[in-house]
Amino acid sequence: MAGFGVLSVHAHPDDEAIWTGGTLARYADEGARTAVVTCTWAEGTVRAGELERSLDILGAGEPRLLGYADARKPESAPGAPRFLDVPFDEAVGRVVRHIREFRPDVVLTYDGYGAYGHPDHVHVHRVTLAAVEAAGYDQLYPDLGEPWWPRALYLAAIPRSVVVSHWRAVFGADPEPGQTLPGVPDDRITTTLDVGRWGERKWAAMHAHQSELERGASMTLLTGLPEQARAQLLGTEWYRRVGHTGPAETALTA
Repeated sequence: MAGFGVLSVHAHPDDEAIWTGGTLARYADEGARTAVVTCTWAEGTVRAGELERSLDILGAGEPRLLGYADARKPESAPGAPRFLDVPFDEAVGRVVRHIREFRPDVVLTYDGYGAYGHPDHVHVHRVTLAAVEAAGYDQLYPDLGEPWWPRALYLAAIPRSVVVSHWRAVFGADPEPGQTLPGVPDDRITTTLDVGRWGERKWAAMHAHQSELERGASMTLLTGLPEQARAQLLGTEWYRRVGHTGPAETALTA
């Protein structure tokens, strides 16, 4: 595992822990290089400090902040444009630079729905797909480092069966008729990682984002789950593998 690199690209501080925290902790413990690019929030903000603590817990290095503003929180990066409003090529280039610098074997990000539909998540998905492809071309972004081809791209997703089985426990009621639900059909999941051994680390990394817990965000919902349901959600991470240009041993392994 020495030398193997996993780079995770996320929208906000706390996403690295919620969606890929177990994967990052597991691979760091197995000797891989791990890192996280976070597209919103700026250095010096409270949430940037929380991100630093979370990454330290997960063994994922120093924050790699692009410094753009959250779509819904201008205070996340005072004076900076929203990530959604930045020219697409500029955003892609910023991620390309990190890919070429870190030279990962595997890149992680969200699925096409951004896991649950947040506009920043959806945009990160689009930008990351373009950046993973562009990073290998010497003709594209020639001033941003030596070209590098990641060997596989994994999209964090939730099996629809898991969403349905835990909906009432999370939200206190069944979905409304016709309500759009997150998740993908179970047969679209290609990789199911058992990260139960790293569940406590993942939970600790999530709790490093104290301001989000105080705000009553998604992590607060998780704290209210029955222990068994929370253990399942924290102990498993699901992905769709959509790119493969290298040998089979570069795959994430269950």
